Amino acid sequence: MFKVNKLTDYAMVLLLEMARGSTVRSTQHVSDRTGIPLPTVAKIMKSLGKAGLVQSQRGAGGGYALGRRPIEITVADVIQAVEGPIALTACAETSDEHCSIEAVCPVQGKWNRVNRAVRAALTEVTLADMAEDIPTFGPAPRAKEEPRAATALLAPVK
Repeated sequence: MFKVNKLTDYAMVLLLEMARGSTVRSTQHVSDRTGIPLPTVAKIMKSLGKAGLVQSQRGAGGGYALGRRPIEITVADVIQAVEGPIALTACAETSDEHCSIEAVCPVQGKWNRVNRAVRAALTEVTLADMAEDIPTFGPAPRAKEEPRAATALLAPVK
């Protein structure tokens, strides 16, 4: 099964939260809004910052803001920022890995076409596309306890 890792999934959640406004947000704020633990948010933001997908701002009102407009950030950008080059197999031209049977493999190089198609598909989908029609998300607000009726508290015990 081909799937992105959990940190990449979280990165998309963080970016979607940040795309909902143009304000600078602290890692604590983003953590509170998404329910993703603060250390994980900090780790992901560092990776996203290195890739230019977010920009950090220091100071009292500091935090993170998107580094580019949502329409300019692709799903491929997010995957590469967190996981590295998109490569379905070790022999794909964009892979950092090397296969032990590369020299004799009959499909060596054949995966490049598939890899390019997958990468192209991931490049077509932007953060703006992903943000369409998403309702407000984050941890469900806690239900407020209904105050007990005063008469119930004052009722005589039998």
